[in-house]
Amino acid sequence: MPDEFFDAEGHPVNAVHGYTRFLCELLERVQPEHIAVAFDASLTSSFRNAIYPPYKANRELPPPDLERQFVQCRAVTEALGIHLMIDHSFEADDLIGSTVWNLRALGWRSVIVSADKDFGQLLGEHDEQWDYARSVRWGPAGVHEKLGVHPQQVADYLALCGDAVDNIPGVPGIGAKTAAALLSHFGSLDTLLDRIDEVAFLRLRGAATCAAKLREHAEQARLYRRLTRIALDAPGASTIEILQRKRQEPGQLDSLCEQLRFGAFTRSRLRALLR
Repeated sequence: MPDEFFDAEGHPVNAVHGYTRFLCELLERVQPEHIAVAFDASLTSSFRNAIYPPYKANRELPPPDLERQFVQCRAVTEALGIHLMIDHSFEADDLIGSTVWNLRALGWRSVIVSADKDFGQLLGEHDEQWDYARSVRWGPAGVHEKLGVHPQQVADYLALCGDAVDNIPGVPGIGAKTAAALLSHFGSLDTLLDRIDEVAFLRLRGAATCAAKLREHAEQARLYRRLTRIALDAPGASTIEILQRKRQEPGQLDSLCEQLRFGAFTRSRLRALLR
């Protein structure tokens, strides 16, 4: 959203306006009975930073004005009765992954609203990922179409070829296609590293060099997988009841609308979404 929205105290709220419009549209379109929103609060305090300090070191911390807006986005979420997940040791991905894992054991399927490729590792047989902006949805087969690997191989794949977004270098000289080819042949990173001697004999361009790089960087690859694997023991939702939208009184929402200076149309949409 353009920088032309300000709250009652004169602080910018363009991000809050954009987030609120998206959330309204999602709720109006899907009318979900069960929903949660996960926020990141661990850019420098994630357990991944403890085991690998350069993790996400390439990202700038959000400026104070944006940090303030994240808090306001959380307030809007809660005012709509939506379960909010946030933790300082686990990332939003981990909170979502743990929720998906917990509820799958209870027989529930999940739809993850995100375009992030990391979430491919979470998709079970009946789950979906939804790139809302592009209006594209896919299941486990779509992960293979996009990356060339199956969901259970995504963390291994990212450990091998790296993830520049998270400042994970991967194994030098191994790109996305090579990583996918190796996992197609060996099945997993562990099996690949146990059978490195076979790599040099594969019909793979630069196979001998690839084998040497894997041998040299085997421990780093195992470390990177600890970073790329979404944690399933984070404090996500453990029961479906937690994800049921709660009936909220309009007073909290009305106060937020005044503070954030929402227009009449946004206010009416929000009020209509209260239960």
